[in-house]
Amino acid sequence: MLWCAIGAVTVITLLAAGIHLNRFPVSSVTEPRPATSPTDDVLAPWPSPEPRPDPQAAPAPPVPSFDKGARSIDDPMSIWVVADKLRPLNPPTFVPTDLVIAKVPYSANATLRTEAATAMETMFAAAKAEGAGGMMLQNAYRSYDAQKSLYAGHVSRLGQAQADIASARAGHSEHQTGLSADIMPDSQACGVQECFATTAQGSWLAANAWRYGYHLRYPDGKTSITGFAFEPWHYRYIGVDLATQMHNLGIITLEEFFGLPPAPTYEG
Repeated sequence: MLWCAIGAVTVITLLAAGIHLNRFPVSSVTEPRPATSPTDDVLAPWPSPEPRPDPQAAPAPPVPSFDKGARSIDDPMSIWVVADKLRPLNPPTFVPTDLVIAKVPYSANATLRTEAATAMETMFAAAKAEGAGGMMLQNAYRSYDAQKSLYAGHVSRLGQAQADIASARAGHSEHQTGLSADIMPDSQACGVQECFATTAQGSWLAANAWRYGYHLRYPDGKTSITGFAFEPWHYRYIGVDLATQMHNLGIITLEEFFGLPPAPTYEG
């Protein structure tokens, strides 16, 4: 009874003070929470940020393009000079200033320009080391007068038309540049003959000469471009950079690579 009296007095006191009990609702019942799954309280992972370029990283270097104008194709002292039936050497009696005798076996001569001779020595050594067998030069540099005499002999034996696809006229010969040579096996089998292409040495040169800066100048099936019959023994030094570019592109004549007109015949 005492507690009831105390409670009644408290209520009366609060009412007297102007305080309504319903301003402070009290519930003894807890509001139910909506049902949740076990994973609702686990935060989803943030998406991985997109990688950003490192501002400090150096950009990839551009792929260099081959410069066809890096050397002259007209200057007879240039290793890129192009001599054919439409492009005589200038002057026609040109003589290279740096001729040496290559340190390789030979039958007639091994005279070449210094750079071509060094490359020839390296190429011969590589061929032997790689199992192609020994090689030798049949001929290399020929002067204007020597070429004139050789060509006249071809005309005498073969006639003018056949001579013109077998030998260059003086002043148009690559041999006169000091950059070309005729190569054969050291046994001299198939020397200066088409069958050289089927020998171990001929096959190796066809596949590997570009690595040493040499180019098969008169390939099979290109007489209408170069003006000369297939000569698998005739290699011309053009330097490793140009030889590599031609090899990579699959272009097999200098005329086609430099965009020059075909030279099947002489002018006049």
